[in-house]
Amino acid sequence: MALVEADGTAAQPHVQSLCADAGNHGARPLAALADAAHYLCLLHGRFPGVVDHAATRSTDNAARKWLLQVCEAFADERATLTRVSVALGPVPSTSGQNNCDSAVLQQRHALEMLSQSDRRGCAMGAALTLVLDWVGVRHLLDRAAIRAGIEPSKCALPSVEDTLSVARAIAIDEASARAIQFGARQLLNQHRGLWALMQARASIRTTEG
Repeated sequence: MALVEADGTAAQPHVQSLCADAGNHGARPLAALADAAHYLCLLHGRFPGVVDHAATRSTDNAARKWLLQVCEAFADERATLTRVSVALGPVPSTSGQNNCDSAVLQQRHALEMLSQSDRRGCAMGAALTLVLDWVGVRHLLDRAAIRAGIEPSKCALPSVEDTLSVARAIAIDEASARAIQFGARQLLNQHRGLWALMQARASIRTTEG
């Protein structure tokens, strides 16, 4: 949780700026919001995703119920991502578009490899951290949905408390704890990279515009 609070989506300056602008109808954040929604779709909008891969790798009984709930709920989150992205409109034209697409596709591949790791605890660390960090992602999506004129849907992902309980239950030894933290750090690195890219794209559009 400390990792998420320090390096997660909610802590990223660009996300904080997007959330603030989304509630300010005197601002014009729709292009940046559309950009964020599109690339979130590219990173997490495809099935199977991080949590689905982790569910096939985990042998921890303590995580089974949690994983079933997460896999079902994340299917709804993918639908929410798509709905918000469509409502916000097309991806804004930005120099270096092809390079950006390639970069995010590489991030998605890195997450696929991480969530299919054979190292016990690694895939679960990524899945647990995705759910914890999704609180920040969902806050942004909800603000974007309201700005686009649609009603935010209810999120059925497990609570932070339930997710942390699972993390504690499966960290049965030092090796497992290290693997979980490794998966967590790698997931957060990819999210941090995504938001840095979104901020760079917004800066380019400001310069060009």
